[in-house]
Amino acid sequence: MTKKYTWNQYTIKNVNKSLVLETILNQSPISRADIANETQLNKGTVSSQVTELLGEGLIYEKGPGESKGGRRPVMLLFNEKAGYSIGVDIGVNYILGIRTDLVGNICEEVTTYFNDLSFEYIRVKLFQVIDQLIQSAPQSEYGIVGIGIGVPGAVNKEGKILLAPNLGWENIDIKGMIHQRYECPVIVENEANAGVYGEKTFGSGRWEKDIIYVSVGVGIGVGLILNGELYRGTDGFSGELGHMTVEGRGHRCRCGNQGCWELYASEQALTSSSQISWKDYVDPLTNMIEKAEKGDEDAIDTFHSIGTYLGIGLTNIINSFNPERVIIGNRITAAQRWIEQPMMGKTKHNALWFQQDSLKIHFSEFNSHSSALGMAAFTFENFLKVNIHEYTSLV
Repeated sequence: MTKKYTWNQYTIKNVNKSLVLETILNQSPISRADIANETQLNKGTVSSQVTELLGEGLIYEKGPGESKGGRRPVMLLFNEKAGYSIGVDIGVNYILGIRTDLVGNICEEVTTYFNDLSFEYIRVKLFQVIDQLIQSAPQSEYGIVGIGIGVPGAVNKEGKILLAPNLGWENIDIKGMIHQRYECPVIVENEANAGVYGEKTFGSGRWEKDIIYVSVGVGIGVGLILNGELYRGTDGFSGELGHMTVEGRGHRCRCGNQGCWELYASEQALTSSSQISWKDYVDPLTNMIEKAEKGDEDAIDTFHSIGTYLGIGLTNIINSFNPERVIIGNRITAAQRWIEQPMMGKTKHNALWFQQDSLKIHFSEFNSHSSALGMAAFTFENFLKVNIHEYTSLV
């Protein structure tokens, strides 16, 4: 039996406003008449919704536009400066925070590095980053519309961090802590999921339905867009492919297993194959890059090894998911010069030939910013309520 839904006037009004706002957001500058044509709403409804949106400061008028006969129409544009979103990527030895406008343009960024992994220490650093981004924000209609936090670990659907092994965190309610301090909507997500969403929203993955984003920092996380949707798995824990086994008798990982991919293909390989210690340098990746740039053969060999192991893991991912695009992101992109060739060579040699026909593999154009951009996008979309998804229940 077909269900019959009854919509009250308030619901219809909000659905129409969302439709009008989304049309302006995606197609501005646009006239009222063109909005009516695009949405199939009558002109009176469009006019009333536009009036409300103008009063709310989410759109503004600019004109007149080009005439199609008769008077030249007043054009409407989305007010991207009506508010600002904060996106934060918490790494194992850094915090990157950005403030964007309501369409994802980065207005300011702050990065801090550390080698003390205690939660209390990182909490203080996180507050400092967010405080700086908020205090330097210009006046706007809505101010800071929300804060998004990406973390390298398993996050449940309520935004609680169940396990972040490389940080040593378990059962951390960072969402409640941030909300209590700043009194605004907060979204917490796995940083690789945020990264693939950033690539899908702003990057080279905009036109494709099956995208794999591999976030390579001190650990490895994998974000998946499958059939156009972010795939989280049954409980939200998909993408922990940094802990797939690539060496049966390999080193012991912080997760408790042996031979995990990230031990050999992430920044962790820099410490296990050299004399560098995380306690000696806040940023051993930069130190190793400086050595490689000077022709240090050990440093170059280490990066070649990382590239080879990246290729091994990518082969497993490609053969499993048959994606259209694989994007390598996060801090390891700084070493692309030495990593790319061995990675691509291994992948080309090992991945099934019929998987490679329409496959594109490349490093992110955003370098280490994909996750922060993805968190900012989750946050301002939640504010605008244009794309309806489960995050609307997290405010």
